[in-house]
Amino acid sequence: MPSHPPSAPDHVHAANPVRGQDYRRWEHAFARAAGAAASGDNAVRLLLDAAENFPAWLDAIAKAERYILFESYLFLNDPVGLKFAEALMARAMAGLRVCVVFDWLGSVGGNILWQPLRDAGVELRIFNAPRLDSPLAWLSRDHRKSIVVDGEVGFVSGLCVDAAWEGDPAKRLEPWRDTGVEIRGPAVAELEQAFAQIWAACGEGPLGALPAGDGEQAAQGDVRVHVVAGVPGAASIYRLDLLLASVARKSLWLTDAYFVGTSAYTQALRAAAADGVDVRLLVPGASDIPALSPLSRAGYRPLLEAGIRVFEWNGTMLHAKSAVADGMWARVGSTNLNLASWMSNYELDVAIEDVTFAQAMATQYEKDIGHATEILLTTQNRVRRTEARATVAKEAGEQVAKRAPSGSAGRAAAGAVSVGSALGAALTNRRTLGPAEAGLLGTMAVLVLGIATIAALWPRAIAWPLAIIGAWLAISWLLKSVSLLRGVRRGPEIEPKPETIAQRRIGGDGDRT
Repeated sequence: MPSHPPSAPDHVHAANPVRGQDYRRWEHAFARAAGAAASGDNAVRLLLDAAENFPAWLDAIAKAERYILFESYLFLNDPVGLKFAEALMARAMAGLRVCVVFDWLGSVGGNILWQPLRDAGVELRIFNAPRLDSPLAWLSRDHRKSIVVDGEVGFVSGLCVDAAWEGDPAKRLEPWRDTGVEIRGPAVAELEQAFAQIWAACGEGPLGALPAGDGEQAAQGDVRVHVVAGVPGAASIYRLDLLLASVARKSLWLTDAYFVGTSAYTQALRAAAADGVDVRLLVPGASDIPALSPLSRAGYRPLLEAGIRVFEWNGTMLHAKSAVADGMWARVGSTNLNLASWMSNYELDVAIEDVTFAQAMATQYEKDIGHATEILLTTQNRVRRTEARATVAKEAGEQVAKRAPSGSAGRAAAGAVSVGSALGAALTNRRTLGPAEAGLLGTMAVLVLGIATIAALWPRAIAWPLAIIGAWLAISWLLKSVSLLRGVRRGPEIEPKPETIAQRRIGGDGDRT
């Protein structure tokens, strides 16, 4: 196993100009694929789990002097949610502009906090609440997690405002494993643009001017950062992930919470492994979205057959979404390796070009797989786990952490598109299904058979719901038709043109112009 230098105690990595010429040749390709040119002169700090992320966020909020932009998929009414709500309300009551975006479906459990925030002066917008004219809008969510303070510091991560990330020792629930970054430098302006995009997408007008500071953000280091603001249909991170799998030469180490790879992505990883690249995938041992576990495991066999190493986390829940390649490139953010994240959601990630930061990520990856169980392909061509750490711990009389509880409706919705892909594959034979998907298909078969039986015996029980759904769809399409004919637009239209954006910002060697 390759060794890597340990990260600095505070995880700060501010300068490392060393890059291979072969890698720099790909910078334009990375920018085009992601729709985001690299921003130089940044300082980036790696933040691990709630223990490092939450205090850094709260400290930045407390020190804010002009404005705070806060975005989270989950913002729940629990001790963590109350702590952050109080911090945001305090700054709003102190006269700062505080803008907050929650996803409606993800944050249903925190809706009791919405009115107190507004009463304190917080400008609050809820993304994609149910509407009569959009019956399937729930498939697209704001899955981003970001904070920007005064245009000087920004945070991007996979963590949400939810006590699950802190764990519960009394219930033997470990803190959720997750990764975030703190950014200082010109890239913070790109985070502000991403926030302005989702603010406008909520349909209540643009963000407008923010309280001005002393001037343009000064250089803070020498780290190059791509801020990749994914929007539905653009597939920015998907194209970047495919490209990275194609250009990695030595190693590609992936961590993902809800892995359900497409055929194209699986083939890209297999091709990299066949070319001698050390490809590894770390995923949860038990997901908080139970329906996704069999889908993830169904994808192990083609990976293992190609020599890719797969590990399952032994703790309560692994929620990180990150990648590190060739010891010089890393990605951290909200995008999972599945269709819902790649194609349907608003997502936010940062791709970081820096040797020191990437090596710190690699060092942490080695620690993480030490807390995981490797999956093997046996001589009988069956997928099985190696002897789990939990089993060893039980035999030694140690206390074992409980696995993640079932997820909320909001988190479960994020995996609906991926679940549908397996059902579609069973009908079209567009890809080979594995034994791990048998349970899901069997469950769905029993469910559909039950519906068919009800339809045969009590047809009205099926006819009336179908009539209501059909009427709802017809009304929604009619409303949209009338709206289009009248020239009425429900909020600003966001038309992603990643290639144009990349070309406009790239000049010469790839720096922003």
